Amino acid sequence: MEAVVDELPVILGAFWLTVKLTVVSGLISLVWGIVLAAMRVSPLPVLRGAGALYVNVLRNTPLTLIIVFCGLGLGTVMDVQFSDDLSLNSFWLSIIGLSAYTSAFVCEVVRAGINTVPLGQAEAARAIGLTFLQTLRLVILPQAVRTVIAPLGSLLNALVKNTTVAAAIGVMEAALRMKNLFDAHGDAIIPIFLGFAAGFVVLTLPLNLLSGRLARRLAVVR
Repeated sequence: MEAVVDELPVILGAFWLTVKLTVVSGLISLVWGIVLAAMRVSPLPVLRGAGALYVNVLRNTPLTLIIVFCGLGLGTVMDVQFSDDLSLNSFWLSIIGLSAYTSAFVCEVVRAGINTVPLGQAEAARAIGLTFLQTLRLVILPQAVRTVIAPLGSLLNALVKNTTVAAAIGVMEAALRMKNLFDAHGDAIIPIFLGFAAGFVVLTLPLNLLSGRLARRLAVVR
């Protein structure tokens, strides 16, 4: 237990990095996922096909493989650089991988929400002269997003845990820091593990409670 107390600043720093990975990736995934959902319900076959291809490929590719591709393929082979600082560059490469992967799931959740909106509302919007994008933005998406708050909360919860995969390219988030502490304090593995497990519970449990509460308050009454 003393090892956990001594390393508390390091542990808190690792969890802060986990939070930053989650927040930035979550925001990008939400925006890109909504764009993908719009593509998948677009009247243009090319956009529907491109959206379906992206979603099916990313959803069926292991996240670890995506993160490693971002670190080695983009970072090393293609020399994509966001900063001269190696750790900061790895952070942003991880953001790309996490966002690309999570947005595919966001897309399917939002598309399911779009399918819950009565078809008559879209037809009424077109009847008064609204374009497809205007109908989507003003009529469909506001209702669709409200119906899928709980599933989106579950995805954000999963994203918190998925950030541990960023350790594969050297991002010093909670999982990699825990491994390093295991190596440094082999006699205190159980306290260290329990400390990190408690940290993830502190991050994920409020998300579950908040998303459930928002889903109940913002539920669409038909």
